[in-house]
Amino acid sequence: MRCRIFGRTGRSISEIGFGAWAIGDAWGRVDDAEAIAALHAALDAGVDFIDTADVYGDGHSEQLIARVLKERGGDRPFVATKAGRRLPQQTVAGYSEENLSAFVDRSLRNLATETLDLLQLHCPPTDLYYHPEVFERIERLVEQGKIRHYGVSVERVEEALKAIEYPGLASVQIIFNLFRQRPAEHFFRQAQEKGVAIIARVPLASGLLSGKFSRDTHFENTDHRQFNRNGEAFDVGETFSGVPYEVGLAAVERIRPLVSGDATMAQLALRWILMSEAVTVVIPGARNPQQARANAAAADLPPLPDEVVDAIARIYAEDIKPYVHQRW
Repeated sequence: MRCRIFGRTGRSISEIGFGAWAIGDAWGRVDDAEAIAALHAALDAGVDFIDTADVYGDGHSEQLIARVLKERGGDRPFVATKAGRRLPQQTVAGYSEENLSAFVDRSLRNLATETLDLLQLHCPPTDLYYHPEVFERIERLVEQGKIRHYGVSVERVEEALKAIEYPGLASVQIIFNLFRQRPAEHFFRQAQEKGVAIIARVPLASGLLSGKFSRDTHFENTDHRQFNRNGEAFDVGETFSGVPYEVGLAAVERIRPLVSGDATMAQLALRWILMSEAVTVVIPGARNPQQARANAAAADLPPLPDEVVDAIARIYAEDIKPYVHQRW
């Protein structure tokens, strides 16, 4: 497993991480035994960055991570969590010192640790980025020793560009994949210049880029790929990267011939993300050990040939860009 430096923190982490949303909720039925086995498999494969949030299963994802780390003992991986989506309504006023402190205290208990490695504001309203007092409150949590570093998880490139103006910000988590390429146009360069780490989330477009779905694929009612198709519960960009499902399926069929050797389409999609040196870590989810090991193995693939990169760029421009590029 190759490693990259996590921005201005100076910490070296694996370039493939573990996204722990799927072991919390909103992806259908969760099997805790399989989830625990998936975490162990990822860590055994050299993964040492885990991303979670306080709302994933109302803390269940955090608690599963704590259980696995207790079972393993030894050095802890870098664990990032998020706060803010527990608010009943997304307003800047909700990110008060009292609320932020309460959210952090709850995550500290769930993760069974004295200090959070990284606290990320969890896709807050755009207006929040224009309120420096919110970031001053987070700085005080650093001073209190409750968190080591802080960052943001954003929906839009414009939010990311505003966030990195804050000098204490360690990282930005943003959707970046074959179907969401806009962050690489301008934001990546700006983040690199400021020493800000980039966490690439939703790398497989909610599984579309695994190449395993069809028009007949059934998703459970508790799976956001069923209940959030049109953004009914949260930003539609989080589901299939905002690409209409059948449009995405058609694009996948154009990508499929580009997969070569023993690699899977999912591994090609992950390796494409890692072609960008601005990306610090990519965080695919895994709900069983096989998925976790396959995700980690993507780091061992050789760089993609120029003709494959060019073909992916054409597919994005022709099939996907009109649906997503200017929206996020």
